[in-house]
Amino acid sequence: MATPKLSKLEFQIMEVLWARGESSIREILDSLPVKGRPAYNTIQTMVYRMEAKGIARRLKKVGNFHIYAASISRDAAQRRLIDELLALFGGRSQPVVARLVEIGKLSLDDVKEAERVLREPSEKEKR
Repeated sequence: MATPKLSKLEFQIMEVLWARGESSIREILDSLPVKGRPAYNTIQTMVYRMEAKGIARRLKKVGNFHIYAASISRDAAQRRLIDELLALFGGRSQPVVARLVEIGKLSLDDVKEAERVLREPSEKEKR
């Protein structure tokens, strides 16, 4: 199954679930930055929609509230987002890398890690 596309708010909610693990709507809300924090009902609606999309799952009911957990991995969600970004550039990574360098978001350590990964034989080559 393909990883569903996540909105910015869904990504924020998922970051809470990935970091905290099992969480209630209130715990998710309280973990979001105070500035620009959505209303409780907004988070509740988003989590319900995320559950319907298969991104999050309801684990149990405690008292009068439910506990939720992530159903997809951070890695899968990030891969989907990066693939979409690259598709906007016709599959070319050079404009993205150039911009990261321009704004100082690509360090020498990042380049060394990329070189290391490029030198490793891929899973397909190992077979």
